[in-house]
Amino acid sequence: MSQIESRLSRLWAHEKASYGLRVFIALGVVMGVCWYRGQLLAIPTLFLGIIASALAETDDNWLGRTKSVLLSLLCFTLAASAVKLLFPYPLLFVGSMAAATFCLTLLGALGERYASIALGTVSLSIYAMIGMDHGMGQAASSSLASWQGTGLLLLGAAWYGLLSILWTTLFANRPVRERLSQLFWELGKFLKLKADLFEPVRQVDQQARRLALAKQNARVVEALNAAKTAILSRFGRSGRPGVQSGLYFRLYYMAQDFHERASSSHYPYEALTDAFFHSDVLYRCQRLLGLQGKACANLGAAIRLRTPFEYGEQTRIATADLGESLAFLRAQKNPRWNRLIGSLELLGTNLQTIERRLSETALSDTTTEGIDTRLRDSAPHTLREMATRLVAQFTPKSLLFRHGLRMAIALAVGYGVLRAIHPEHGYWILLTTAFVCRPSYGATRLRLVQRIAGTLVGLGITWALMQLFPATELQLIIALVAALLFFITRTDRYMLATAAITVMALLCFNLLGNGFVLLWPRLLDTVIGCVIAAGASFLILPDWQGRRLHLVMATVVNACIRYLDEVLSHYRGRGGDDLSYRIARRDMHNADAALSAALGNMVREPGYLRRNLDAGFRFLALSNTLLGFLSALGAHRAPLAPHADDALVDEAGARLRTALDLTAKALSARQPLPQDLDAGVGVLADTLEQMPEDTDDKQRLLRTQLALILRLLPKLRAAADEVIAGPAPEAPTPSAATPA
Repeated sequence: MSQIESRLSRLWAHEKASYGLRVFIALGVVMGVCWYRGQLLAIPTLFLGIIASALAETDDNWLGRTKSVLLSLLCFTLAASAVKLLFPYPLLFVGSMAAATFCLTLLGALGERYASIALGTVSLSIYAMIGMDHGMGQAASSSLASWQGTGLLLLGAAWYGLLSILWTTLFANRPVRERLSQLFWELGKFLKLKADLFEPVRQVDQQARRLALAKQNARVVEALNAAKTAILSRFGRSGRPGVQSGLYFRLYYMAQDFHERASSSHYPYEALTDAFFHSDVLYRCQRLLGLQGKACANLGAAIRLRTPFEYGEQTRIATADLGESLAFLRAQKNPRWNRLIGSLELLGTNLQTIERRLSETALSDTTTEGIDTRLRDSAPHTLREMATRLVAQFTPKSLLFRHGLRMAIALAVGYGVLRAIHPEHGYWILLTTAFVCRPSYGATRLRLVQRIAGTLVGLGITWALMQLFPATELQLIIALVAALLFFITRTDRYMLATAAITVMALLCFNLLGNGFVLLWPRLLDTVIGCVIAAGASFLILPDWQGRRLHLVMATVVNACIRYLDEVLSHYRGRGGDDLSYRIARRDMHNADAALSAALGNMVREPGYLRRNLDAGFRFLALSNTLLGFLSALGAHRAPLAPHADDALVDEAGARLRTALDLTAKALSARQPLPQDLDAGVGVLADTLEQMPEDTDDKQRLLRTQLALILRLLPKLRAAADEVIAGPAPEAPTPSAATPA
């Protein structure tokens, strides 16, 4: 019995269990009521209303969720009513649909809440067309009855909205725990990948390992942003947290600290491997990082399951062993190792700090006293801020403007095609187009393949189920399970989600007639919708990542400049962990993650646009290395006393800032970099590294890291030059505000 309870508690604690169970209850109650009242024909329409409302749902507190539900219902009512009134007038209908789609897409500029509402509204509009097309709920028999389908759609949406508000009230902090749990899980994977860099093996492909680490870093950054959003929506932007919220703030800031320390690079790993090839110190670093990665994953599980976190003795012993190994190397007094041992000791300090913080988490709940608990909230909160942000999108340079125009034209073309080919059951074309057409061609191409494959699988499964289980009641139960599967898998397993929603839709529409008749039209509509979406992404103001790569790289370099300025200001007397420092650090990580995502989309673009792909990946590996050098400075930041060589350090900082600024400007304008950009940086780096043996550890760290960054400049220049010489340039796109 205890094993069953344990499994049930683990299932309940799963990240998607709450979402899936909520949808299951909403659909199950509707099915039960309709079954009891003998109104089975109303089930498909009510289901579609629930699905649209669930698609529009975003994470928020109960008050924010109430506002979102009311706004969603208002948009749904206007959209469904417009479809009903304009449906008999094709030209007016398609023009209104295109204009509404364009405007709704631009709402994404206001934040995730409005983007989700826009998606739900577009979906419900198409569901309303499908409902009228199939005559759901006998809505076509009279003028009064013709509004029945619209009313059922809205009733389903309102029912799910009410359940969503109630759920948020009962389980207010559950999403915060889920986001923090996912954050520590991703952080654990990051630490394990970081540990691979310390493996003292020669002739290993370090660039491939760095790229894998950069991709995982993007997932950590995404998890950090999701956790921050969840905390903001419940506890606000500033003010002292309470007892419960203080725990969440502490875990979030601890994850940020772990991320910075784990991102740190104190010296090139190849040099460490060559110097300490015959020592066990790098293996001990690798083992300790791997154990700490496992501990972070266990902490994530403890947060999710609400169980005590047990740190264990293994990691403590590994930390002590690393300390003894470093002490043994220091006792050798090898002059060739002095600089490298100093870097290893700083690495050991980072790992010991992570070990100490993890052990404190296992022992007690420390407070947030002395921590700046403010978080940046980039969402607009007044009508003026919203209007300003929306007006800024009305330019072809805006990615949202392009995507909105692309979506509007694609849906208009889809409507024209369905009217010409098979107007009776062709509205699945519009639904496919709306869900497949993504902001970038690479994402659209990936979604297209998943959609067609999922539809084929779903059609095959549906045909088999209708043959094996002809009873209506059993088919409805299967449809309910398929809908649950769709919502559990729609964010990360889109092919499976498409198969599930295909099964649900066809089994529901089998209530209204012969479901077998819809199998081939559904496949044809899916193919047509995918072709239209792909054509729109390819032809209508395409956002080719290969032509925008220089702009994304420029954003990375500009973020690096701000991060460098913040770090150096802390060494010049500022100190602390204030909001401006955390914003600069998060912007740098966000920019690095955006570059990784852009390269991932670029891989799926046409070959002539990928001529600079290799240079882009090299720049990503270099930018990740640069981020590591800066993170090492940030992890050990503390005010330094005046020193005789401060002028040299200031000169190095100024030289770095100037070189990075010129690089960013050249990338933005797609102009060749100055020939003397990195002239003399090697000499300056050598001068920085020539230090007396009694130099203070923090002063040594500052000079060593600045020297490492200076030596990286020629490689950055080479990769930037190659990207600049790539495909034809595209006009710069204003970057949207990035959460930190």
